[in-house]
Amino acid sequence: MSDEDRDKREDATPNAGKPRRGPRPLSDLVSDLVDPIVSKKAGMTSGLLSAWPEIAGLRLQEGCRPEKLLWPPRRFENDPFDAATLVVACEGAFVLRLQHESRELIGRVNAYFGYPAVARLKIVQRPIQPMRASRKVPIKPLTPRDRTTISEATARIENPRLRSALERFGETVLGRNAAERDRNGR
Repeated sequence: MSDEDRDKREDATPNAGKPRRGPRPLSDLVSDLVDPIVSKKAGMTSGLLSAWPEIAGLRLQEGCRPEKLLWPPRRFENDPFDAATLVVACEGAFVLRLQHESRELIGRVNAYFGYPAVARLKIVQRPIQPMRASRKVPIKPLTPRDRTTISEATARIENPRLRSALERFGETVLGRNAAERDRNGR
């Protein structure tokens, strides 16, 4: 088959240039709706807000939250890029810690964006609402007996992909059940 025939065949595919159909993750849909509003009001995206615990780290995530990015005005279209000021709301006990770690935090925010977007921090002292606890169900590590039970139950399945999927499913179910028993004290 010649290169021209291959190119024609690729162009003739029915889904070329069409958006993907089917279910999309809810987070994609919500961010599509929320990002323009957050961007307009606060100058940042919901991605920065959701990534804040990883950016701030364990020592700061509980007591501070990003509020907005203040971008300096550009007078002309060809003006060079100026970095923004990140306004961070912080509770009283965390202000001193945030001041001491401000350079490191600016570096992590810039690493998140992939370019030097933030040059300064502005700390605003106010109460912070605690983040909701993770709803992720804990999973306890399996015992060798549990692993043997799972492998015996899936031994007769011929399809290796199906067997592997069922083994993972069994590990998750047994791990969650064991964690639930430990949490309830049984």
